[in-house]
Amino acid sequence: MKTVPQITTEQAAAFVKDGDTLLQGGFGMTGNPVHLMDALSKTETKNITFIGNNVGEAGIGGGRLLRNGQLKKMIGSFFTSNPEAVKAAQDGIVEYELIPQGTLAEALRAGGAGIGGFYTPTAAGTTIAEGKETKIIDGVEQVFVKGIRGDVAFIRAWKADTAGNLIYRMTEQNFNRAMATAADLVVAEVEEIVPEGTLDPNYIHTPGCYVDYLVQATLTLEDLGSSASVSKGKKVSEDRMNIAKRALQELKKGDVVNLGIGIPTLVADLITPKHGVILHTENGMLGVGPEPVDGGGAMNYPVNAGKIPVTAVPGSSYFDSADSFAMIRGKHVDVAVMGGLEVDEHANLANWAVPGQPLLGVGGAMDLASGAKTLIITMNHNNRDGSSKILPTCTLPLTTLGSVDMVITELAVFKYIDNKLTLIELMPGATLEEIREKTEAKFVEQLA
Repeated sequence: MKTVPQITTEQAAAFVKDGDTLLQGGFGMTGNPVHLMDALSKTETKNITFIGNNVGEAGIGGGRLLRNGQLKKMIGSFFTSNPEAVKAAQDGIVEYELIPQGTLAEALRAGGAGIGGFYTPTAAGTTIAEGKETKIIDGVEQVFVKGIRGDVAFIRAWKADTAGNLIYRMTEQNFNRAMATAADLVVAEVEEIVPEGTLDPNYIHTPGCYVDYLVQATLTLEDLGSSASVSKGKKVSEDRMNIAKRALQELKKGDVVNLGIGIPTLVADLITPKHGVILHTENGMLGVGPEPVDGGGAMNYPVNAGKIPVTAVPGSSYFDSADSFAMIRGKHVDVAVMGGLEVDEHANLANWAVPGQPLLGVGGAMDLASGAKTLIITMNHNNRDGSSKILPTCTLPLTTLGSVDMVITELAVFKYIDNKLTLIELMPGATLEEIREKTEAKFVEQLA
């Protein structure tokens, strides 16, 4: 077998040249090659096109390069977790391109597999698809996406052998596996390097033929940013909890369910083993359990898509982001429960962007909204100014067209029956008159 050279972080950083496209693995700070990024931040290399799910956090990972002015362009799915990245993009300091999370993962996998591009239903009909080639396939509008490759990939793995074979830990596969295949030169930062033959071939995630160099670097709590430990003291309003409880009633034993951020995360707190619900998280886990009770963080536990440490229930499994979104687009996720900013009479959803606000990231919302078999939206009935969030037509940038199946607010439960927004239930304390007054959209009444 070949022997992959072991080098220092400084030697690895020297491979990145001015104007290069750099792929950086990780989801948030989980599986993030922070030591390689730190070394690169100490160089004079500039005009880098950075491709990753997010640009680290402020001053950590890719955030170091951004703060130093080393980035020319950012390409990713979710910049909101780094306020400095949002400001740099919105102020025109750094070019940027938003790509839905699952599309980004698949584009990297395609690039690494020598595939020029592919069609996906994700983002069809939204601003993300503007100017792109589309095609109707089996009656569904799909958007063409070009495969992605980079000059250099910095990735993070748990273990490597001297032949370059890699094993990732828990949810640290995320974007690392695809990126390991999609660059001209790949450097893997790993916790431990063992002699060839030590790792069981059955458990190798990335074969050594993809890896050019290894760097041994030990992870510390400081490297994990917001995932270092579990936050405490969550305060929840009665209205939000009532919405979560009602959403739980829609989940059946054996359902594979993805819960978005916001109110949907409260549903996770209500699920017990007797419900028999299988929770899926788009960064690579099936069988998500509750938050750890010992206060442990991402050094000891997997993390979910909200970058919160969680436990794994018996029978759970880990995989990478490309496989995770293949499950979603392939209709292997039964229910997605998501938050919403607006929903309209045509079952359209807007939940990812508010013009003028410091938000810049679509994440996995477009993939989930169009890919899940059933889409349930949980949200407050009205905005803070009293205006309706259930409208004749959405005014905010769309997440998906015609995909919403149910809307649950603190006042009402709506379903789309025969393509009509239909009121099927009043929430506790709500009256029909109140719902009529506070709902701008036209709806049919079908109360029991």
